[in-house]
Amino acid sequence: MANNVRIRSSLVSAALLIALSACGHGSADAADLLQRVKTSGILRVAQTQANPPWNFLDGGKPAGYDVDVANELAKRLGIAKVEFVASNYQSFIAGVQAGRFDAVISGQTITPERAKQVDFSRPYQVNGISIFVADTNSAIGGLTDLQGKKIAVTAGTTQAAFAKKSVADADIKTYDNATLGLTEVARGRADAVLVSRFQGAFLAAKNNLKVKTAGPLLESEVNGISFAKGSASFKQAVDKALGAMIADGTLAAISRKWLGGLDMTQELAKVPAN
Repeated sequence: MANNVRIRSSLVSAALLIALSACGHGSADAADLLQRVKTSGILRVAQTQANPPWNFLDGGKPAGYDVDVANELAKRLGIAKVEFVASNYQSFIAGVQAGRFDAVISGQTITPERAKQVDFSRPYQVNGISIFVADTNSAIGGLTDLQGKKIAVTAGTTQAAFAKKSVADADIKTYDNATLGLTEVARGRADAVLVSRFQGAFLAAKNNLKVKTAGPLLESEVNGISFAKGSASFKQAVDKALGAMIADGTLAAISRKWLGGLDMTQELAKVPAN
């Protein structure tokens, strides 16, 4: 009996040491993220690749505001190559935590709940939620008119969370991307879609969808680059590079290219750095 007790005690102790070692290794991985990506020469960046003008595929190649930011950021960090990984809002956090990619640069809004699970850079873009309706619809002019209506949103986004929280008795329909939601509205299969102001306007024009905005912005969104918790050196380097891109006009040039002449640095000046 005594031998069995000692054996069980030894096994428990060994298991505890393994668990503690694993926890320490995970922390080290996060702390060494900057060095690891510099050594590999590759920064793996997750994007939806279906969120124009922020990020999308153009002739099979990644393009958009987020793509240009990612490439410029990698250059300033001394990383030779960006490897873009297709993902979605529902999988971004789990993917970062599992190490499937190093960072998310895909218009991800900084929220308290997300900040508990991943670390964020300083803000690199500002957006806002707009209501889009069919261009013949005169019944919806703002948030209060959405009560009880059929509303399209993209799954896993802050727009989807906003609709659930702020619109009473809404019939919320989720889609894989904003193009599908806008198309449902244009075809009369949904009353409205909640989508970012720039994305909605870009997609409507690109796909010749007969929709329009209704009312003012519902909520402003401040977006950041996310990565694994505890990546202090990586965050410091990313924040420094973003600050330099803002100061030297690079970010302004990228935003004017993709956002209809908008200078994103002016928008960012209105919000505190993270």
